Amino acid sequence: MTDTAATNEQIHDELVLPYLNHAVRMYETSYATRADIDAAMRFGCGYAKGPLTVLDELGLDVVRDALAARYAETGDNLHKPADLLEKLVADGRLGAAAGRGFYTYAGGAVVGDEETPSADSAPQLRHEIAKVGVVGTGTMASGIVEVFAKAGYDVVVVGRSTEKTDAVVAAITTSLDKAVSRGKLDEAGKAEVLARLTGATSREDLADVDIVVEAIAEDLAIKTELFRDLDRICKQGAILSTTTSSLPITDLAGATGRPGAVIGMHFFNPAAIMKLVEVVTTELTDPEVDETVRALTAKVGKVAVSCGDRAGFIVNALLFPYLNDAVKLVDERRGDIEAVDAAIKEQAGFPMGPFALLDVVGNDVSLAIQQELFAEFKEPGFTPATGLEKVVADGHLGRKTGRGFHDYS
Repeated sequence: MTDTAATNEQIHDELVLPYLNHAVRMYETSYATRADIDAAMRFGCGYAKGPLTVLDELGLDVVRDALAARYAETGDNLHKPADLLEKLVADGRLGAAAGRGFYTYAGGAVVGDEETPSADSAPQLRHEIAKVGVVGTGTMASGIVEVFAKAGYDVVVVGRSTEKTDAVVAAITTSLDKAVSRGKLDEAGKAEVLARLTGATSREDLADVDIVVEAIAEDLAIKTELFRDLDRICKQGAILSTTTSSLPITDLAGATGRPGAVIGMHFFNPAAIMKLVEVVTTELTDPEVDETVRALTAKVGKVAVSCGDRAGFIVNALLFPYLNDAVKLVDERRGDIEAVDAAIKEQAGFPMGPFALLDVVGNDVSLAIQQELFAEFKEPGFTPATGLEKVVADGHLGRKTGRGFHDYS
C-alpha cells in the first residue's frame, strides 16, 4: 500500500456508490422493476438488502452529493448521479427518513404503493408442465435436475454418454443422502425423487417433454445447433429455455421456428441451493411462456426476477463492474487486496469481499463477463481491469486452481 491508501469509508464510496447508481439507471430505463432489482441482488448475491433499499436508507440526497463529488473529481460517467436520482431528490423523495424514496414508508416500514404488486397478480401456469428435459451433465445441470425432481417433476436428463448421465444421478443421490442424514428427507422420499429421473444419450428422448432447460457449454455455436435440433424434436407447445449467463437468447430463438417459445432461465450455482432465477425474455417471447416460466420457478421453490435480453441481465450487470472497480483500486495502489475485502465486509455488510468473490466465481469467468459488459454497453468505465487480465493470463483463476487473488494452496 502507498501513502495515498484509501480509508475504509473511501473504499466503500468508490466501490459501492457507483453500484447503487448503476441500479438506479437500470430502474429508470424500465429494464427491471425496483422489486426485481432488489430481489436479484439479495437472492443472487446473498446481500442483506437490495441496492434501491440501501439508497433509501442512506438517503438519496446523501448518495447524490457523494456521487457528484466523485464525478467532479474523476469525470467518470459511472459516477455521474443518475437522472432519476437527481429528480427524486428535487421532488423531496429523499429516502426512508423522509417517508418516500424508491419505496414508500410509514413508521419506518415499507408500505404498498402504486408499484407494489397485488396478492392476486401472482403468475399462473398458462402451459401444462408435467415433464421436464434437461440437456447437460455439468454441475449446473445436475443442480437443475435435482430442483425439478424434488419439486415432483419427472425429468429426462440428456448427456453425451451413459457415464455422464449416471454421474448426474450419483451426484443427486449424494445430495439426497445428505438431506436424509440431516433429517430433512426420509428414505422413501429419496427413492421417490430418484424414481423421477431418466438418463438418456439421445435428444430424441425429449420429444414429449413440456419444457427443456439447456445447461451446456457457454458457446453460441454449440447452443444454436442444439436449439435448432430441439425445434425439430420437441412437441408443439413445448418451451425451450436456456441457462446462459452471457449469450444472446434472441440468437437462439432465431434458430428455431418457435421464437415465442424461447426464454432464459438463468439459475445460479449451486442451483439446488441458490434461490434466484433470472427469467429473461426476448422481444419475441410469448407473454404466456414468460408467465408460465415465472410460475414454474415459484413452484419449484425459487425466486423469479424478470428482465430483458442484454448482457449481464440484472445480477451480473450490477455485480461485475463493482468487482472490476475493486481490482482497479488495487491496480492503482490505493489499497491492498486484504484491506479492500475487509473494508467492504465491514462498511457495506456484504457477505464476501470483492476479491474473495472473484476467486469463488473464477477469474476467467469474471473477465469474460466483464468483457461482455464492455462490448455491450461501450462504457469506458467497464474496461476490464489490468489486474484481472493479469491473474487470468498467469493461470491464477481462483479457488478452482488453488490460487487467484488469494492463495488457497
